[in-house]
Amino acid sequence: MIVFVAAATLLAGVLVGWLLWPSRRRREVSAREANISIHRDQLRELEADLAAGKIAQDDYQRSRRELERRVLEDVSSSEAPTRRSMPWPVFAVIPIMAVAVYFVVGSPRMIQQQAEHAVTAQQVEAMVARLAARLRENPNDVDGWQLLGRSYSAMGRFAEAADAYARAATMAPRDAQVLADFADALAMARGQSLQGEPEKLVQRALEIDPKNLKALALLGTAAFERKDFQRAAEVWKRMLEHVPPGSEDARAIQANVDEALALKGGRVLRGEVRLSEKLKAQASPDDLVYIFARAVEGPPMPLAVARKRVRDLPTSFALDDTMAMAPGAKLSNYPRVVISARVSKSGNANPQPGDLQGASAPVANDASGVRVVIDSVVR
Repeated sequence: MIVFVAAATLLAGVLVGWLLWPSRRRREVSAREANISIHRDQLRELEADLAAGKIAQDDYQRSRRELERRVLEDVSSSEAPTRRSMPWPVFAVIPIMAVAVYFVVGSPRMIQQQAEHAVTAQQVEAMVARLAARLRENPNDVDGWQLLGRSYSAMGRFAEAADAYARAATMAPRDAQVLADFADALAMARGQSLQGEPEKLVQRALEIDPKNLKALALLGTAAFERKDFQRAAEVWKRMLEHVPPGSEDARAIQANVDEALALKGGRVLRGEVRLSEKLKAQASPDDLVYIFARAVEGPPMPLAVARKRVRDLPTSFALDDTMAMAPGAKLSNYPRVVISARVSKSGNANPQPGDLQGASAPVANDASGVRVVIDSVVR
């Protein structure tokens, strides 16, 4: 059992690398590993009590299952909340598969054998296959079907994931998360489209739990697919009420709300603004950041303006005609523009000495992927 955490972590690393999952979970690892270490010590004590005859076999098995459940909860608690699996973020519940499958079908001996050799994607697939086989013998295990659905989704086997979630939803028809996961997998299996049955599942999930983040993300995505950008923005804005303000998730959600609203307005110019490392010490998190487009040949006034905070940086932006300063000076009227960004120390829209600024090269008024680095000081 001593090799459990190390080997499980190795297996998890293989799968995470295989899926190119974002690395931002690293900051959460220490607390999770500490909890796992505590549970491991408790399990060691439990095994010692069994060997010494202090507890009965039935009591040992019951206590062991409870400990394993706690470890699985600790491992699964670090799931990242968003990703872009469709035109806008679709929530993915990707478990740390090696650990999860171990709890369902594995054994310490099997994990040790896996750790002694290079772990491959094929071996991970074999573990999932054993989980599927176990569920065929015990088809009433709703948690097992959820786990299998998540496993298949993580592996990109969405049709099989949808089938597994369908089994779970039959046994847990009032579980909003199961319905949202089912909708996601079904949409991916049907060519990444939420129209039809997937959207109906999402709506059912939100009737049960109006705050379910994954269901909200999917409902907004469905509207986005139909080019109902106003509706998409309205739904995604509801997500902001349930994530920490200023967090990475909040920034990502807000950026996509902005994109939906910009698309509603027509021609859109998109990009990202960053603050140079050398100037970070000269900016405060609450300082205003103005992002604006000016015509290469045209009026000096900005054609479109967006406002952020330093704490939002790096941030994506979307500029369009709805952000015009004057009715006759619209972004769509000028084919070539320059994007500038300025950190205002005073909060004033006009540049002041000590402000921080940066600008792009001339770009088309509907360009995407424009990068602006704030890297100079206004003198």
